[in-house]
Amino acid sequence: MSETMTDAAPAETLKAAMAEAASEVDEALDALLPKEEGDERKLFAAMRYATMGGGKKMRAFLVLEGARQFGVARDSALRAAAAVEMLHAYSLVHDDLPAMDDDDLRRGKPTVHKAWDEATAILVGDALQTQAFATLAAPETHPDPAVRAELCLHLAQASGARGMVGGQMLDIMAESATAPLDEAAIVRLQQLKTGRLIEFAAEAGAILGKAAAQTRQCLLFYGREIGAAFQIADDLLDLTATPEETGKATGKDAGAGKATLLGLLGPERARAQAERLVQQAKGHLEHFDERADLLRALADHVIRRRN
Repeated sequence: MSETMTDAAPAETLKAAMAEAASEVDEALDALLPKEEGDERKLFAAMRYATMGGGKKMRAFLVLEGARQFGVARDSALRAAAAVEMLHAYSLVHDDLPAMDDDDLRRGKPTVHKAWDEATAILVGDALQTQAFATLAAPETHPDPAVRAELCLHLAQASGARGMVGGQMLDIMAESATAPLDEAAIVRLQQLKTGRLIEFAAEAGAILGKAAAQTRQCLLFYGREIGAAFQIADDLLDLTATPEETGKATGKDAGAGKATLLGLLGPERARAQAERLVQQAKGHLEHFDERADLLRALADHVIRRRN
């Protein structure tokens, strides 16, 4: 893949780049996850089912493109990208459980608790989460132990009680709240539940590349803006897309009483907000040259996708 955008339309160039990256990440996951053998092979098979061969792998793509800005070795970037995918896959497996969102379909195939059982799904999530940190902490990810430690710390902060898991708790509480959440509360909920992991993915390449603090901050803010736009787009897809397009059940948010900006603002104002967020995201990339063109195209893609 060339260092700059080709003459093809940005959307087509991005599509090809994301497909290539997804294939590379699947190869990395194949090498990093346990093989389907031994007494634990049921667990190992389900871990691989949950992570490989499906999904957009957008978060992994963010890691890879961020790392490319700083000349990070591809193998190192792929390990970090695979770790993010493991963490993300764990969150989806647990999110699909009957006690959470109770979904039967994910990425166009049965969810893990449907393909196996609930106990296996819980253990798959546990194992994928710990495997993500084991991957980041291994010397093969980066020769500098301080970089590996920082990756682990930032991923833990993004995904834990004050990040993704905390956001999930707020989401559950909102379903039974006596009064609807206001805009500020919804924005905070979504920033924690969805945005923090996307922020980390955007910044991870800069951590690997030992980038200056100001440069790192540009990528983090870029990730924050596209994370917020991504969530609005997801809510719009739940309203307008078919299960065949998204690979999962749609039309569930309103019935479940989910707190969303779409529900508060309405479709048109929510779309306008997403467009503003995308423009702000691209503004954070002004510091970068044409090598960041795929990141610019990705910002546009998050609100135009149909899955």
